[in-house]
Amino acid sequence: MNWKLKLAYDGTDFHGWQVQPGHPTIQGILADAIERIVGERVLPQGSGRTDAGVHALAQVASVHLNAPIPPANLHRALNRTLPGAIRVLSADHVRAEFHARHSVTAKTYEYRIFRGEICPPWLARYVFALNWPLQIEAMRDAAALVVGEHDFTSFAASDPDLATRREQAFHADAEDNDGPGSVRHIFASEFSVDGPEAGQTLVYRVRGSGFLHHMVRNLVGTFLDVGRGRLAPEDISAILAQRERSAAGATAPACGLFLEGVEY
Repeated sequence: MNWKLKLAYDGTDFHGWQVQPGHPTIQGILADAIERIVGERVLPQGSGRTDAGVHALAQVASVHLNAPIPPANLHRALNRTLPGAIRVLSADHVRAEFHARHSVTAKTYEYRIFRGEICPPWLARYVFALNWPLQIEAMRDAAALVVGEHDFTSFAASDPDLATRREQAFHADAEDNDGPGSVRHIFASEFSVDGPEAGQTLVYRVRGSGFLHHMVRNLVGTFLDVGRGRLAPEDISAILAQRERSAAGATAPACGLFLEGVEY
């Protein structure tokens, strides 16, 4: 049977989704849990790779299992076996051709920025604590300019070892970018004030056909430069056109980023 697992996790103590020898990862720990339950060694395929420290509200994984276990039993057994920082929200049979990554039609990410003077310790793992004065309307104007189909090379990671890691990911059948090339279609990109501390948490939500490595965090870092007056909103179009990582802002910290939802 082909299975679809929906998961939520606190990524703080993990080295991202993708399995890495010698490091705790979501994919690796999930594979270990499945093996303990049904005795099969498999590698669950996620909708995409989340980096170290990034969280998920609704990550999706698919996996083929031979064991004739009822969905309710697998769901319950996984949550009994997995650490508390990883929860399986649902476990269901799906059609044989379903693949958590290849079948995706859209994803939504959320980035949370805490703007109060003192960040409560119970929020610190899940927000970028930043109390700089920000021009929120300018940031909203900038965010709107990435809606549509664009080449997002300027907002992709420029790690010197990226090519090596992509090659490793290929051989491990693991996830990296959401598809080939650097053109993506963004359906929505907006800032709002939200969160448990009313008026103190700035939330960026972006929904798109897919995302490049570090793309959301690089967008946020650039929008923060707009908020601080270092860039004008209209500079976003010029940055996109340059197709150079050096043209955009710094990468925002991983702790504020959540994979909010995956659509099929």
